[in-house]
Amino acid sequence: RRILMDTTNKKRRQYESFLAGVDILQSLNQYERATIADALEPAEYKAGEVIIRQGDPGDTFYIIEQGEAVALQSPGPNIPPVEVKRLTKGQYFGEIALLTDQPRKATIQAATDLRVVALDRKSFIRLLGPCEDILKRNMQNYRTYTDVINKKSKS
Repeated sequence: RRILMDTTNKKRRQYESFLAGVDILQSLNQYERATIADALEPAEYKAGEVIIRQGDPGDTFYIIEQGEAVALQSPGPNIPPVEVKRLTKGQYFGEIALLTDQPRKATIQAATDLRVVALDRKSFIRLLGPCEDILKRNMQNYRTYTDVINKKSKS
């Protein structure tokens, strides 16, 4: 039992300091970050591996712990996706589907070997309630396929 507690406390301390550096979570107090740290599940992906796919239902929120990912978006079937954003340590993805109950808006693929921490839907809703307004406001900042195509055509 003591070993389990030591492992849990070590994991909590490790993730608490990491979470303190994530922009969206900086407004949370230490207790709130500790609660989130306890609920995080680590995952690793190899370069090129798809983490989430555009159009799929969303059930998980991710924060990049190490590595780089790309967000790819396609306006429709049989149209090749374009890169709309690069994501690095401390950046997050997957929240739009959880906040709006709509399918994934983009495919997220590991650009390098990638380590993330994840929250399932239930934990996301319960623990990130204080951040929901900020998350929704930040959704307006995402570039879309149309933004990228329009920019390329003007160049």
